[in-house]
Amino acid sequence: MRASSNALILLAAGLVGMIAMLPGVGGPIRRALEPFRFAVQSHAASQQVAIVEMDARSVAAIRRWPWPRHHYVTVIDRLRTAGAATIVFDVDFSSASEPVEDHAFAAALQRAGGRVTLPTFGQQAGTGDLRTLDALPLAAFRAHAALASVSFSPEVDGLVRALPLATITAGTPRPSLSAYIAARAGVADADYPVDFSIDPNTIPRLSFVAVERGAFDPAVVRGRNILIGATAIEMGDRYPAPLRGVLPGVVIQALGAETLLSGMPILATPLASFALALLLCLPGIRARRRDVAAAIFTAGMIAITVVVLAAQRWLAIYLPLGLGWLMLSTAGALFVMRDIFRRFRAGRLHDEATGLPNQRAFAMRGAQQGGVAAVVQLTNLEELSAVFDTMQVAQAIVRTAERLRLCSAHDVVYRVRSHQLALLMPTHEIVEDQLATLRTLLLQPVEIAGRKVDVAVALGIAEDGDMSAAALAAGEAAAAGVFWRRATLNRDRLENAVSLMGELDAAIAAGQIEVHYQPKLALATDRIGSVEALVRWRHPERGFVSPGAFIPLAEQADRIEPLTLHVLTRVMADAARWRAAGYAVTAAVNISAKLLDAPAFIAAVDRLLDGAPVAPEALIFEVTESAAMSDPAVATATLRHFCDRGVAISMDDYGTGQSTLSYLRELPLSELKIDRSFVQYAHERESDAKLVRSTIDLAHALGLKVVAEGIEDAANLAFLRAASCDYAQGYFIDRPMPFDALVGRLAERALAGAVTG
Repeated sequence: MRASSNALILLAAGLVGMIAMLPGVGGPIRRALEPFRFAVQSHAASQQVAIVEMDARSVAAIRRWPWPRHHYVTVIDRLRTAGAATIVFDVDFSSASEPVEDHAFAAALQRAGGRVTLPTFGQQAGTGDLRTLDALPLAAFRAHAALASVSFSPEVDGLVRALPLATITAGTPRPSLSAYIAARAGVADADYPVDFSIDPNTIPRLSFVAVERGAFDPAVVRGRNILIGATAIEMGDRYPAPLRGVLPGVVIQALGAETLLSGMPILATPLASFALALLLCLPGIRARRRDVAAAIFTAGMIAITVVVLAAQRWLAIYLPLGLGWLMLSTAGALFVMRDIFRRFRAGRLHDEATGLPNQRAFAMRGAQQGGVAAVVQLTNLEELSAVFDTMQVAQAIVRTAERLRLCSAHDVVYRVRSHQLALLMPTHEIVEDQLATLRTLLLQPVEIAGRKVDVAVALGIAEDGDMSAAALAAGEAAAAGVFWRRATLNRDRLENAVSLMGELDAAIAAGQIEVHYQPKLALATDRIGSVEALVRWRHPERGFVSPGAFIPLAEQADRIEPLTLHVLTRVMADAARWRAAGYAVTAAVNISAKLLDAPAFIAAVDRLLDGAPVAPEALIFEVTESAAMSDPAVATATLRHFCDRGVAISMDDYGTGQSTLSYLRELPLSELKIDRSFVQYAHERESDAKLVRSTIDLAHALGLKVVAEGIEDAANLAFLRAASCDYAQGYFIDRPMPFDALVGRLAERALAGAVTG
């Protein structure tokens, strides 16, 4: 029996492995493990390649695009004089510029004596036109320069993982930039995996404008292959990559060259990992004990990881890691399932301490037989446990069960929970008569270790056989101090959801709906520059009703429109009051996604703005990223309408949806709010820090302000200051507060600023 189950486990692990090797199946596993593979063997670059960056500093210095070609002339001469081995451009030279500039550039290529390589690439002819047009440098440039391809394509998830060894442009096979630098030959359109374990920050870099001015160390250039390309954000040419985040195209080309300089990568057949994983499964599934098996399977996963990573690092052989992990974890999981099944198969229907049938057995019997479910709750079990040991307490429970059997329809009593026994009572007898008999029996003490002990009980019954309802009734009887209670349908939750929305309009009219304000700290001035309006419901009977409880209900019941209009009216009045007191603070109001395509709501807001006691410029409408993206055309039209009225538009929870740069360009935004999930650990996690910094830089480049949410400590706030964030919001800054408290806080901040100034 054991041998056959071992064979089944091994067969299942092998079957899972074969499925994972099918085309399209193993891809998600491989992609999920890539960051781990690269992170654990992260290492420095070989220093054989250096990058001359067309960076933000260079863009600011030259101030034109395309750059006049005399800048490239100077850089080529500087690099040639400094002793560069090769000078490889990732810059398009397929279009003519001024004749004098082109002539000078051609002359510089001739002076370089064949050390310069220029790019070729293919691009789609146009929208809807799938033809590929090949771009080559001008004929005058090709006479004195080598040509290499810069074309590559991200995978289906948008990440770049591989580069071609060569491509065909203008009918001629040409090496890729990386293959040209590493002097590696290959078949056109055959890709190789880029080794992203190479840390891109260790590749030597020089600013383009520094090289042009001669302000660089020639030792950084001498004997190296020099790649020249754009790294400035405004130049685009940026691609996401595993582990390393978004990288400029020239950096990816450099990493490709570094990969090939270490050796030609070999994509090994997954059969090697498959066979190794099967071999490592054998000792684990043959183990007798679960802890031993766990240690063996863990050691197997470590072993296959070491083999795969070592082959990649030192032999440039790429073996699938996820395949082995999947097979070993499958075998381990099946082993545990088998062990659990064997361990509990015999006793699955019985309580271990007392030997009584358990809750599962009760459910099976009740489904077959039916009857009145009765649950007896031992109300002094804790006291008994404090006086007697575990075995003696179990004896007391068994003695109580023996008395209950006298009234059981099937002579069976079940221990359904540690402090509860259950039985099925016959339906042909009057329940109250049976309960009278039970009470008489249970009032008599039981004997434990030669001592008479009173076991206190409370009982609940459910005539439809529902044990859970009977258990609730037993708890209610115990709390009320009575012997028994009949289960009744609890409609409180249903009534609460229905009646709450029926009371909302009255609550608005009665002033129970309040607006509190959470400040946003302007980091440049260290003063409160804006606030977010948050709704609060103080119910006279229910007390504080959480926004998370009634706002979703209001959206579902189409009551969100009057609630939002009420909040907006209150915010306008409050903003007028604090502005009259001298505080030029803007106020943000959240707008539900359901309202962006509601003509009646838009018209109502227009009427409020027409008669508002405060200028529209004092208001911000916050919409979630998902709201803006659900129907972009409608959202854009609505938001642009409000923007034209003077209201600022903020995108809330940015980063949690599926935003694209085109949406940021098209929506009339004034502000981005970065979601707290990205912000709160940005001062501790480098990956989060890069995301936050890049988002801030992107927003500022688009002319948008940035608000960071979820600030809960000083270190997080200091990071945001250093990253040039505009506003910070969170409990570390201030909690939401009513109007009077806000005005007081504004005064405190203003006074503190005046003293500091």
